[in-house]
Amino acid sequence: MTYQSIVTVLTDSALDTSVLPQAADLASQMQAHLEVLCLGVDSSQSGYYFAGANAVILQEALTRASAEAQALDAAARVWLGRADLRWSTDVAMAQASDLGRLVAGHARFADLVVLSKPYGAGCGIDQEAVIEGALFGAQVPVLVMPEGLMPRAAPRRVVIGWNESAEALRAVRAALPLLKTADRVAVTVIDPPVHGPTRSDPGGPLSQYLARHGVKVEIDILSRSLPRVSEVLARYCTDADADMLVMGAYGHSRFREAILGGATRDLLEHARLPVFMAH
Repeated sequence: MTYQSIVTVLTDSALDTSVLPQAADLASQMQAHLEVLCLGVDSSQSGYYFAGANAVILQEALTRASAEAQALDAAARVWLGRADLRWSTDVAMAQASDLGRLVAGHARFADLVVLSKPYGAGCGIDQEAVIEGALFGAQVPVLVMPEGLMPRAAPRRVVIGWNESAEALRAVRAALPLLKTADRVAVTVIDPPVHGPTRSDPGGPLSQYLARHGVKVEIDILSRSLPRVSEVLARYCTDADADMLVMGAYGHSRFREAILGGATRDLLEHARLPVFMAH
C-alpha cells in the first residue's frame, strides 16, 4: 500500500505559507496526485447578524470569500506550475460553521491529508474546523506539518505514542507505508497499566503486528516524569531525534479538548516535527 492521493487545504494566504510546498514535496516523493482545495471562508455567521443587517451585507461577505478563494487558487496554480508532480486545484467557499462538512466531502477519497498546525500563535478557528473535518468527517489520516519543516517521504526514525486506544491503532495502520521504510520505529508506552491482559508485556501485541509487516520495531517504556503526557512524549521525540510522531487523535471529546486541553491539542500546539494522526 502507498499513498496515491494527497489533499491539502488552503484558507488563508497569511497562514498557509509553507503547507503547499510541504504537501507538494511529499506528493512528489511518493509520486502521488496532489489535490489542493482553496477555500474562501465567510466568517460573518448570518444567524447572528444585528437587526439592521440586510442582503447587501450578506452579498458583500460572500463576494469577499469568493475573491479570497480565487486568489488562493491563482497563487497555488502559479506555484504548482513549477513543480514536477501531478496536481489539481478546486475552489469553494463556505461559512465557518459549514467548513468541516465541506472539507470532509472533498477529502473522503484521499489517502492522506496534509495540513498546517491548527493550534498556536497566529492560528485561527478555520484551521481547527479543517482538521476536524478531515479526521472526523472524512475519516482520513492527517499529517500535521509545523511551519517551514519539509517532510520525509521515508522518515528514518518514527515514534508511536501507544495507549492501546482504537484511535492509536487506526493511526498505526494508516501509517504502515511510512513505518515499513523507517530505520527505527519506537513504540512508546507511558506509565503502562498495572492490570489488564498486556500488563506484563506493554506494547507487545502491537510490536508483533508491526514486525509481521517487516517494520523494524522496538518498545520503550516511559514514566510520567512531567505533568503532562504530551510533554513526556515531546521530550522523548526530541531525545530520539525523531522524524515523525504517530498517534491517535482526540481520545476525549472535542469539547473537552477545546475547553480543558488534552494530549492532542498540547502536542499539536507545540509540535516541532510532523505528527501523523487518525481518529
